Amino acid sequence: MNDGEKEKVMADFSEGKIRLLCATSVIEVGVNIPNSTIIIIEGAERFGLAQLHQLRGRVIRSNHQAYCYVFADSKTDKTIQRLKAFKNSANGFELAEYDLKLRGAGELSGTKQWGISDIGMEAIKNIKMVEVARAEAGHLLENNENLQKFPLIKTKLTHRKADEIHFE
Repeated sequence: MNDGEKEKVMADFSEGKIRLLCATSVIEVGVNIPNSTIIIIEGAERFGLAQLHQLRGRVIRSNHQAYCYVFADSKTDKTIQRLKAFKNSANGFELAEYDLKLRGAGELSGTKQWGISDIGMEAIKNIKMVEVARAEAGHLLENNENLQKFPLIKTKLTHRKADEIHFE
């Protein structure tokens, strides 16, 4: 669907003209339909626990009883363990922490989103180090927005692959 078609469908869903919406997980972003009461998530093993928690949150927005049905293609012990944690916790931070311990952090500067951590992901677990790095980055940019005094950093940021660094 093009953007106009998507907006029309979402408006119709919001107004109750459409009572059932089948969509990919991208639908989660910005959806606020207070009377939605059922969500069915397929392929749940492909999502992080925090993402599952966010999806589940789409139907807990009113006084009506809400239901979240989760289906997984995988039946491994790890999948069952993760989905039990999801079922038993309503705390997104707790779920994200559990997922991090179970699946690993992946890479800070790369495309791998889970598994054995690289040194950058291990480093961000150290909150004091993160605070110092943030302060240092701020000092670096204070009087030097274009990084003229730091050509290696400038080169790394300007000659990178599009998916290597995310400024989120």
